[in-house]
Amino acid sequence: MRLRDKLKLLYESDTLEAHRFRYALVVFDIATIVFIVVSSFLPHSLLVQGIDVILGLIILADFSARLAISPTPWKDLLHPTSLADVAAIVSFLALIVGEGIGFLRILRTVRLLHTYQLLARLRADSAFFRRNEELIIASVNLGVFIFIMTGFVYETQHRANDKINNYVDALYFTMAALTTTGFGDITLTGTLGHLISVVIMIFGVTLFLRLVQVLLRPNKVKHPCPVCALQRHDRDAVHCKACGTILNIPDEGVL
Repeated sequence: MRLRDKLKLLYESDTLEAHRFRYALVVFDIATIVFIVVSSFLPHSLLVQGIDVILGLIILADFSARLAISPTPWKDLLHPTSLADVAAIVSFLALIVGEGIGFLRILRTVRLLHTYQLLARLRADSAFFRRNEELIIASVNLGVFIFIMTGFVYETQHRANDKINNYVDALYFTMAALTTTGFGDITLTGTLGHLISVVIMIFGVTLFLRLVQVLLRPNKVKHPCPVCALQRHDRDAVHCKACGTILNIPDEGVL
């Protein structure tokens, strides 16, 4: 089997090996995020720089593999998530940049979670995911936003703002701005800092309210009515509340 065909099977097929491979990619992304946060507290020693290079080479190999199997590589290369991958690769392999903009790696986790193959696999493998899919997706979206903004605050402020010394300081400010608490002990300076604060408050509150909406919404399932197309119904609904059509909502046979 040619290398391209083997890669295509791993990234796109429905085999057990492919499912494990894609789960491994998610685990790798999470480990990368943890490393980025932890390394912000550490001096840039040879060990940290070595890990940077190893992670960068793994990310580069994955990025190259996805382009190799793509029917439209140039179009995919210009996709925002691909550009985030390129930024992360540069930040890991160009040691002079330090951790740079490597925090954008979390965007890849979003792409993986929103791919059809992974979502279908999670629905098939996990009853918990099936019951709480909207909550999980909303939580991930909010978490990604918080991490991206925390990283952006850290990268743009830690050299010029003596109150932002590590990711915890940046996270503290991000959460204070997102919740509009505004303690005032940490503030961002300059025009860029003010614009970052505005973005955190506007988009962060929107994602937070979306998560609250999912949490407070009654426990329903997504099952389009064949007549009126109403999307959500009670788990044990027999008739559509909007038009009275008899529904046939599949379940697992467990009360």
